[in-house]
Amino acid sequence: MKIICIGRNYLNHVKELNNQISNEPLFFLKPDTAIQPKGHPFFIPDFSDNIHYELELVLKISKNGKNIDKRFSHKYFNEIGIGIDFTARDIQEECKKNGHPWEKAKGFDGSAQVSQKFINKNSLDLNNISFKLEINQAIVQIGNSKEMIYSFDYIISYISKFYTLKAGDLIFTGTPSGVGQVKIGDKLEGYIVEEKMLTVNIK
Repeated sequence: MKIICIGRNYLNHVKELNNQISNEPLFFLKPDTAIQPKGHPFFIPDFSDNIHYELELVLKISKNGKNIDKRFSHKYFNEIGIGIDFTARDIQEECKKNGHPWEKAKGFDGSAQVSQKFINKNSLDLNNISFKLEINQAIVQIGNSKEMIYSFDYIISYISKFYTLKAGDLIFTGTPSGVGQVKIGDKLEGYIVEEKMLTVNIK
């Protein structure tokens, strides 16, 4: 199973981190060990002083495909969940400054929190999916799929030019603005529309 993450897919998030808008989707991979075991809390790693949360809609690939035409991308996923891409922001900034890859800032153990439950896409308006993150019952991120720079269908088609997609692969589709640091004792809750999908306790 692959975990593929899209970066810089919401304009307001690109601006808040003073990044440049890419002319094509920016993506990176996380190893399967990045997925947090069910029910486990997230322990802040000792190698970073600035772990950020990034809430994202997550597509679950339903069948294998390569070089998928955008017109047929919708046939390659049936369900949508939610996830948190934990990022060691201090390490990422250091890597970017030195021109180095930043996988170690994104792919460490537990850095991919994924909802156990996924929603059938037919019950959602794919062009208008609202989602939010609450920390200690206060809303910190609000997003909507209509704000994405690159659509679900475009993302699937684009990635499949480079990687064969396989059933069970997960695609994190980008985060809106409002990212920030987590602290020990925080309780994170992710929602699609008004349905709670994910709870993460920070230790």
